[in-house]
Amino acid sequence: MRSSGLDFTVLKAGVVYGRGDHLLDHLARSIMTIRLFALVGLRDAPVRPVAVEDVVRIFEAALAGRLSRRTLAVTGPELLPFSGAVRRVAQAVGRHVYVFPAPVWFHRVLAWGLERVMSIPLISLAQVRMLAEGIAEPLPGCDLPPDDLAPRRAFTIGQIRAGLPDLRAFGWEDLRCRSGKTA
Repeated sequence: MRSSGLDFTVLKAGVVYGRGDHLLDHLARSIMTIRLFALVGLRDAPVRPVAVEDVVRIFEAALAGRLSRRTLAVTGPELLPFSGAVRRVAQAVGRHVYVFPAPVWFHRVLAWGLERVMSIPLISLAQVRMLAEGIAEPLPGCDLPPDDLAPRRAFTIGQIRAGLPDLRAFGWEDLRCRSGKTA
């Protein structure tokens, strides 16, 4: 792409959160269903959740041509262990959650099965891969956004609550056989 002569901007976003996302939606619904949460891997990987509003602001600057011919890492301002993100979501929904490590192979098997039985799986193989590899640090070859565009919204209880969907547990309606969706 870079040698094509075409203008481009590549945004490599980490974990994006906001209304309609998979992070808040799935975490909140998981916590409403069961108070146990298995981390992907035996170590608590760090994350930098980035608010969708911050991503949109950078995207708008890219569309305006301000970030032409650049590859940007778009991550949130706060580095925290994934267990910390899970506990904040639990706090935002008013529940206590027990977080424990589980091997990556366990999540791969779980994701494989859930992708086959749920219309929108609780966890996907792609999500397991991302969480196992780590998504907190920019990849080589990525610049950070300019200071005035750098994400600043922290992963606070207020930000989390603003992005939460209707709180409900996972149930029978989430299964493919019940929702009418097939593979």
